[in-house]
Amino acid sequence: MDFALTENQQAIVASVARMCADFDARYWRDCDDQARFPEEFVAAVTKAGWLGIAMPEAYGGSGLGITEAALLAHGIARSGAGMSGASAVHINLFGPHPIVVLGTAEQKARFLPRLISGEDRTCFGVTEPDAGLNTAALETRARRSGSGDHYIINGRKMWTSTAQVANRIMLLTRTTALAECAKPTDGLSLFYTELNREHIEVRRIPKMGRAAVDSNALFIDDLKVSAADLIGGEGQGWQCLLHGLNPERILIAAEAVGLGQAALEKASDYARERIVFDRPIGQNQAIAHPLAECWMELEAAWLMTCKAASLYDTGVSCGAEANAAKYLAAEAAFKACERAVLTHGGMGYAREYDVERLFREVMIPRLAPVSQEMVKNYIAERVLRQPRSY
Repeated sequence: MDFALTENQQAIVASVARMCADFDARYWRDCDDQARFPEEFVAAVTKAGWLGIAMPEAYGGSGLGITEAALLAHGIARSGAGMSGASAVHINLFGPHPIVVLGTAEQKARFLPRLISGEDRTCFGVTEPDAGLNTAALETRARRSGSGDHYIINGRKMWTSTAQVANRIMLLTRTTALAECAKPTDGLSLFYTELNREHIEVRRIPKMGRAAVDSNALFIDDLKVSAADLIGGEGQGWQCLLHGLNPERILIAAEAVGLGQAALEKASDYARERIVFDRPIGQNQAIAHPLAECWMELEAAWLMTCKAASLYDTGVSCGAEANAAKYLAAEAAFKACERAVLTHGGMGYAREYDVERLFREVMIPRLAPVSQEMVKNYIAERVLRQPRSY
């Protein structure tokens, strides 16, 4: 059992830190204040070749694993970019994986190089307003044309990130009515296709935090999609989706830990520098002990994240570990961000100290891509063999 990073992984960490150093707290504060997508940052990530970190070398990627992708995501969030920085490139790190695993050779050659080079930007349309986490209940419908060479898609999607700047979309649909399926997860199909704004209305959702990276409601009206854009075959959408679930949880966990550590660093610095009653406030155990707890909990969450990533990369089942990592990281990061605001006192409420921005953003890993309650259900059922409660 070796907890040390390899030389290559250490080089990744160092390189990501150098790149992120060019984007200071003011940059991220301005992006958030102005609800402006961090184009300059994404350009830097693209130029450095990080978008293809987990994609095959044959198509221009680095051919590395989810462990290296997690180190990248963690380093971005840890730099102070938080979820604003990590979410700007998040979809490229795991979203195309169904293409890698189940796409045809022609689809891989057509899609992957353009994603890796940044020529294409994608978003992921899965969640729906009347389905939520019950993905099998989604109602977006793809009907095959009489000629069979294309589909017509109609429906709605919610919380689709980066749709304002994307030109492609990974779109999960139902091709067979739920009533006609033997299992609820049957009859789903995944498409990777052009985000045609003549047939997809994209409405931005004003939200609490991470204003720099858009979240949207999508209204899809008679979208024509070539059958050549179907990934994995008709009815295999659920299997396609499964290839992205554990990597996404691992990446969200890595980002949450980085976010929490960024907040903890700001709190620790402030506790050393802030003098009240002729002494630094960090000299008081009421300040120091909660910060120490946050450090320990973040480190523990990071270990679970690395374990889940290692298991995934070696082909070992990691559903429990990936879900646990997401849960533990979200809780530890929330506690660290809350403590950072409290440590700053009144100034923790001021934008210039940035901890309020991190505190607003830390709600994302607690809510997405799966609720904390559903993670508990998963562990109770799959690990502890308890009866299903829903």
